[in-house]
Parts: sequence; structure tokens; C-alpha cells
Amino acid sequence: MNWNKVWTIARHEFITNVRRRGFIFFTLLVPALELGVVIILAYFSGPASTFFQSQLAPTTDKVGVIDQSGIFTPLPPNAGERFVSFDDTATARRALAANQVTAFVVIAADYLESGKITSYSRTSMGGVTGVDSNSLRALLVSGLLAGKVDAAIAARASRPINLTTITLDASGNAPTSAGAPNLVAGFLAPFFLSMFLAVSIFVSSGYLLRSVSEEKESRVIEIILSSVSATELLSGKVIGLGACGLLQVGVWLASTFALSGGTGSLIAGAAIVQNPSALLFAAVYTALGYMLFAIIMASVGALGTNLRESQQMAGLFSFSATLPYMLSGLLFSNPNAGIARVLSFFPLTAPAMMTLRIPLGPVPLEDIIGSIGVLVVTIPFVMWLGARVFRMGLLMYGKRPTLKEIARYVREA
Repeated sequence: MNWNKVWTIARHEFITNVRRRGFIFFTLLVPALELGVVIILAYFSGPASTFFQSQLAPTTDKVGVIDQSGIFTPLPPNAGERFVSFDDTATARRALAANQVTAFVVIAADYLESGKITSYSRTSMGGVTGVDSNSLRALLVSGLLAGKVDAAIAARASRPINLTTITLDASGNAPTSAGAPNLVAGFLAPFFLSMFLAVSIFVSSGYLLRSVSEEKESRVIEIILSSVSATELLSGKVIGLGACGLLQVGVWLASTFALSGGTGSLIAGAAIVQNPSALLFAAVYTALGYMLFAIIMASVGALGTNLRESQQMAGLFSFSATLPYMLSGLLFSNPNAGIARVLSFFPLTAPAMMTLRIPLGPVPLEDIIGSIGVLVVTIPFVMWLGARVFRMGLLMYGKRPTLKEIARYVREA
């Protein structure tokens, strides 16, 4: 392979694409949106803050109680802030219609035997906006224990948990501080690292897919292949368009750090201090993931008869790459779950899966070595296979080749 030709192609692809209006527009779009958000927050921070505080503030609306069992009459002293007693359902219904209460509950006469309670509300989401189950549970426990045990014991039984969570490091030691740094290391860091991986891969691969499809449709590719090999052309495009994608993502990240008022730098600094190895592995998996997906996208772009068809074919690979994000809820609770470990050894899901898993907890060393090994072995094979598929697809017009035709061509090449 002639590396002078590869670098010439890469330089041409980079310069050509960074001058495109579409590239400039989308590169500047994110900083413009971020600047707009900063301006809006600066001028309307007062009303916006008041609105969100009113939405997030705990509700003080009353809930009616009709005690047919007699156990909770009168209501416990701690119920006055949240609950109000009614003698019958007719009175409670009138209070509900007049918005004096948000809901009311009827405690059955045989409550001790059945535990039956019926809730009435003017919304179908009564369990969320009408009756708070935790407050109701505290009321019932206080009423059941009133006069039978010490008041302090009754109060603690109604609210038995005041939980503080401490995450130990790899040495079994407690962190010196809690709060924001732990939040960054445990949630924000892996999330943003994995999102950076996804954006950098798909932005760069998207440019590659579009470039190959457009050159094939215009038949410019025939002239190019007369002076360079398919492998040289594929390598040059991967390098040049990868640089375009990284430049775009770099501008977005720089604007985010610049306009965040130091918050972005704080998050990045906390991530480095809390888990520096996560950043190192994120860089490794980002590079390997990009090379793998770039070669695949270029080959798919060559197989399609037009850009739309190529994008449809590429959707399958894009879905597999986003699968780890669909399992993020599972990963945050157990980063070493069985399905997570299996997907860590599958080339298309390994980059995103491992970038998510590593900052969330101690990952077995064999998973890290194995996933990197799988990618290192897969990339040369995909490059070899992709170059052959790439050349065949570029020179085939009018119809999409079948899997049988692709297999025969690769075998004969």
C-alpha cells in the first residue's frame, strides 16, 4: 500500500468536507444552541427558577380520610399536615369537588383482617398526584401502634429508614468526600464518555457513508480507482473523514466547556481524579470503535445503489452499536451482568459496552483484555474483507449485490 496516496486522499477528503456548507452549519449549530440557552437562562433565570421550584417543591395538598374501622379516629398527631378526617363519603366527595382535598381514602371496617383501603381522586393518576403511599403508610403505622408502644418507637416504625449510601473504592476504603464527585464518577462520567464515543463514531462514519455513496452515484469513483487501489482509497477516506468528525465533535465539546461557566471543566476534572483509567480506556475503545465502524460504513456505502439505500443497510449496524445504551439501566445496577459481559466480546457492541462498564465498577481484567483483543483481531479482517466488498460495490451499478454474489466475489478476489 502506498501511504503517500493514502495521505493525499485523506487530506483531500478533510479539506473538501470541512469547506462544505452543511459541515460548517452543523458544526456551529450546537454552539449557537448552547449560547441561546445561556442567554435565555441569564435573562429569564428569575421566572424559570420560580417555575421549577414550584414544580419540584413537595406538595402540601390535603388528603381526606374516612375511617370506617375506628382504629384511626382521631387521626394521629403527625397526620395534621397531610391528612384531614371526614365522617362520610358524601362530605369527602363535596370537599374533593371543591378542591379542598386532592383525594380521599376509605379505610374499610374490617381493615385489621383485610387491610383494604380504597382511594378516590379526580385524576386517573391518583396514585401519583393524589395519595402519597409513603405518607399513608406512616399514618397507618402510627395509628396502629398509638398507645401500644412508646411514642418514639411508633414514630420510628412509621419512617424506619434514613439511608446513606457509601461506595467503596477498589481497595475497600470509603471515599473522602461524597456528593458531586461520586455522582460524576458513578453516573455522569460513564454516560458522557460513552456518548462521546457514540457521537464521534457515528458523525465520522456518517460522513464516510455519504462520501462513498455520492462518488459512486456520480461515477467519479471509476476515475479514482484507475490510479489507486481500493485499500488505499478506503484507508484514505477513513483517516480524512474521521478527522472531520473528530474536529466537529471537538468544536462541540470546546463550546460546551466554554459556555458552561466552569461546570464542564469541573465534571472533566472530577472524572479524571476519580477514575483516570476510564478515560484511557475510553480513548482506546473510541479509536478501535471508529476504525471498525468506519470500514463497515464505507463498505455498506459502496454496496448501495444510492445514499438512501446505503443508509437503510447501515441501520442494522447502527442498531447493534446502540444496544448497550438500551441496557444502561441494568449496567448502572450491575456492570458485570451476564448479558453485559457477553456483549463486551461482540465487536459491534464492545466499544460502547466497555466504555459504559469500566467507570461503573471493577470490571474483570479478562473482559478488558478479551474485548480489546477481539477488536484488534476483527479490524484487520474487516479491513481485508471490506476492501474487496468496497471495490466490488463501487464498480457495480444499477442493482444491489446479493449475499451470494458478495461471497463469490470475496472468494475469487
